[in-house]
Amino acid sequence: MKQLISALIPDTDALLPELEAIYKDLHQHPELSMQEIRTAKIAADYLVAQGFEVTREVGITGVVGVLRNGNGPTVMLRADMDALPVAEATGLPYASTVTAKDEDGVQVGVSHACGHDLHVTWLMGAARLLAQHRDTWSGTVLAVFQPGEEVGRGAQSMIDDGMMDRFPKPDIILGQHVMVGEAGTVGYRSGPILSAGDSLKVKLFGRGSHGSQPQTSVDPVIMAASTTLRLQTIVSREIAPSESAVLTIGSLQAGTKENIIPDDATLKLNMRTYDEDVREYMLSAIRRICCAECVASNAPREPEFTTLSSYPLTENDKEATARVAQAFAAQFGERAYEAPPAAASEDFSIFGRSWHVPYVFWFVGGTDPEQYADAKAKKQLNQLPSNHSPKFAPTLHPTLKTGLLAMLGAAAEWLGEENAAS
Repeated sequence: MKQLISALIPDTDALLPELEAIYKDLHQHPELSMQEIRTAKIAADYLVAQGFEVTREVGITGVVGVLRNGNGPTVMLRADMDALPVAEATGLPYASTVTAKDEDGVQVGVSHACGHDLHVTWLMGAARLLAQHRDTWSGTVLAVFQPGEEVGRGAQSMIDDGMMDRFPKPDIILGQHVMVGEAGTVGYRSGPILSAGDSLKVKLFGRGSHGSQPQTSVDPVIMAASTTLRLQTIVSREIAPSESAVLTIGSLQAGTKENIIPDDATLKLNMRTYDEDVREYMLSAIRRICCAECVASNAPREPEFTTLSSYPLTENDKEATARVAQAFAAQFGERAYEAPPAAASEDFSIFGRSWHVPYVFWFVGGTDPEQYADAKAKKQLNQLPSNHSPKFAPTLHPTLKTGLLAMLGAAAEWLGEENAAS
């Protein structure tokens, strides 16, 4: 590892201006989930230029690059490519002004409000440096640019497209995410690091009528309101205080006019859990409560449940995480720390779960150090623009270099020549 990293560090600094230009270009041209055509072409063309064997359109827009370099472990490095239907409000000179139609045909603002443009840039940089310094490592690198993380379909779409049969099986899968945190730091954790996330749409059926004649109706607005309140008791009264769980009703839609009782109402909810038993219990409890409230309201039929997205728990392998932590400690010293689990969710672990191989996922801080220190001193960390905020904008330096070195350092734990025979 030491030989590989020491060889790469001088070239890392020289590469930063090129990577900064790539990042700003990607930032100005975001693409919605499963529509990442331009981004995928940029990544694929870059890998070709570095000597990778490149396969395009894996899982619609995914890109897989393979760099074979003798005997040794196979290391998969993953970056997600998609942006969000969020109009950017950062005020940056390279801010996105892109609009596009979402899957429902609605014209929306689009921006990289989650930092995936930085993820793509990091992996492109790592791919180039590894290709340039093949004399310092041995093994195979899989560079994977994944679509559709924000809708929870991208990783599975690549697996469904024969990824496991078409490419070498990795010995380790590595990924990272820019988050709110002091720029220049990296946070790792063994075991659960990101929650499982499930989003559901629940349609409740009533019987419409005139607002002046409620006795002739089955009011779905009342039904939805009662259901919303009751669902909140799952976490507060049915989940042990020692367990962590979140349930949020983010949308309640019913009716069009004040004097018309509508026929139906729709709830959209999201839950986050860190334990599979808790997850299964909550999903069951949601169905029980929704159905019970419909019975209590004398609804004409049972509710209709639709899964909007489902993200598995991201649970880092213990032994692999220890190796990554060791690498980070050597690279970053006190700037590497053990992070608490986050309530965000990812589909990254689908690769490791499908292949049955260990994986490690970690965080890279992207907040200006002075801004972060000031917010921390004032106990206002929750007020910093976070991922998915229209004002979320990672400070470019030293975040760009930190993420690049973190990815290379973790990969070197397996690819370094001293590890090639193991």
